[in-house]
Amino acid sequence: MIEEYKALLKSRLSDYRYTHSVCVAQSAVELAEKYGADKEKALVAGLLHDITKEADRQEHFALFEESGMKLSELECRNPKLWHAMSGSAYLKVKLGITDTEVLDAVRYHTTARADMTLLDKVIYIADFISADRDYDDVEIVRALAKKDLDETMLYTQSYSINELLQKHSPIHPDSVAAYNNLIMQGIKYNGGEI
Repeated sequence: MIEEYKALLKSRLSDYRYTHSVCVAQSAVELAEKYGADKEKALVAGLLHDITKEADRQEHFALFEESGMKLSELECRNPKLWHAMSGSAYLKVKLGITDTEVLDAVRYHTTARADMTLLDKVIYIADFISADRDYDDVEIVRALAKKDLDETMLYTQSYSINELLQKHSPIHPDSVAAYNNLIMQGIKYNGGEI
């Protein structure tokens, strides 16, 4: 099945985005092995997390409609969020994937959410640390991911929210809920400045 998924991705994505998807899948499997998540689910969710990243508006909204997904006003007005939601819908309606863990890991790989499952965290962080990533703090996040998943979640949530604040962009309520949930659990980042 993995080879079929790879062929499907090659038909839907640019070479750059295909390479990213493969890199995220590799990171997801490594994190799953380290933290005890299901490696097969991590592989599938990591590989397919961006399956609709390069879809047009019409395809995104057709998938929302077909899956019965209702978007908030913030989601409707923020195209950067669409691929996570439509990707989850694509897996369900087009590929027949019914595993809610896999569907949710794809759905929340951009915004995160409160009370994330282990697989949610694995996919979210794998997307941050995949081999093709080269943003300023990537080495900090990669080092953190080897030590503590929750501390890595707090760091990446803080990093993402700070970036959105600097751009005066809206922050999805799920991202705020994820951050608050980590703080309320007593998770701390002990590595210095964020």
